[in-house]
Amino acid sequence: MLKTLFNDKKFWRTVFTLAVPIGIQNLLTASFTLVDTLMVGQLGDVCLAAVGMAGQWSWILSVFTFGICSGASIFLAQYFGEENKRGIIHTYSVAIISGVLVSLIFMVTGLLCPEGIIRIFNKTPEVLSAGTKYLKIAAFSYPAILINLLINTVLRSTHRVKLPMVVSFFTTILNAVLDYGLIFGAFGLPQMGIEGAAVATVISAWSGPVIILFICALYRDEIFYAPVKEFFGFDFSFVKKFYKRSFPVILNEVMWGMGFVAYNALFSNMGYEYTAAISILRTFENIAISFFVGLTNAACVIVGKDIGSGEIEKGVLNAKRFMIFVPLVSVLISGIIIVFRTPLVGIFNMGNSISEKTLACAKSIMLIYALETPVRNIPYVGIVGIFRSGGDTKKSMQYDLLTLWCVAVPITFIAALVFKLPFLAVFLCSYISEDYLKAFLCIRYFRSKKWIKPITETGKKALAEYLKAE
Repeated sequence: MLKTLFNDKKFWRTVFTLAVPIGIQNLLTASFTLVDTLMVGQLGDVCLAAVGMAGQWSWILSVFTFGICSGASIFLAQYFGEENKRGIIHTYSVAIISGVLVSLIFMVTGLLCPEGIIRIFNKTPEVLSAGTKYLKIAAFSYPAILINLLINTVLRSTHRVKLPMVVSFFTTILNAVLDYGLIFGAFGLPQMGIEGAAVATVISAWSGPVIILFICALYRDEIFYAPVKEFFGFDFSFVKKFYKRSFPVILNEVMWGMGFVAYNALFSNMGYEYTAAISILRTFENIAISFFVGLTNAACVIVGKDIGSGEIEKGVLNAKRFMIFVPLVSVLISGIIIVFRTPLVGIFNMGNSISEKTLACAKSIMLIYALETPVRNIPYVGIVGIFRSGGDTKKSMQYDLLTLWCVAVPITFIAALVFKLPFLAVFLCSYISEDYLKAFLCIRYFRSKKWIKPITETGKKALAEYLKAE
């Protein structure tokens, strides 16, 4: 059995061809955030917490964006398997129009009501003041974030993963240089403090999609530069089909994101040191998850392509490989985090500006995160990498929202507000009460094979034959 799962050289070559560049790109994107956090951390706990709170608004946008991109990736992977270029173009056009409208709403709200947004997450006067300054500038990056993620989704789903990786390397370097220059007044640039970090983010964020679209224009890319008539050639029936599959994903991601906004609001009002500690954790979490994002995206592309092209049995086998391999990799990454968490957290205190309370808390919650990662990644690869690429979006939504809103959020709030448990115990509750139940549900559903719901006609016919043969 294990030999059948792990002895296919062609499969693993494809996995690493896709996963490594995607993983590196996400690592670079996480480094983008790491640089911001490290630089701002030199300004003290208050500025670090302020950027973390302002970042919650862009994070909510990224949740919407991820929902739109995940919904689009279902169609893109299966249409790519069927070699349906027209379907890929129409998917991209509907997704980009929808996403830009959402990002503009977030940008305008961030510009008009920055203090009101920060107040949702933290009411400390110093944090409110610094966070407002940051958000009024950073909001201009929001459309760029959406466009960049969607372009990357199209490129990944059509097996073009190197270009986004190279461009991410450039934007990460650019962000680091601009951060240092604009925060501290180096390289002849003005010293702007926390506002300089926001300006650096805006410039770097826009440089990514501009460079990719320019390169695609040079090579006359058939998707991004399709004729206007073809780009807008979709009809209402296609839009209906797109949102019938995508809306559960978008709703899933938005409601899941709202759950974590509720967590962050709870944690931040327990003390700004805890907010700063969570900002440190999220930075390293983004780096650690880069490995899993690469593998999960590879699963989405490979399994989706198999299902869309009608190779159902192959798709099931490949999905099983990912369901076993991702948790195994998680154990390795968790071990590295546990061993090196103290020096990793210490990086943020290079200027001795972070309090001991924040540093101690950050080390403790990193330990909790590391121990939970192998269990947490079972539903992650199941829902994002397999169920959705197979065409099933409703069951994924049910599992995510059931375990979060009906179990984890109530338990966490009761632990904090009723039993008055200390922060670390409350934080632990938010993880344990969700992960184990969701992992069990996902494993059971994966084994049922009910997640195989092709979008393409080729896939639908092949599924009927597959079910007859079983």
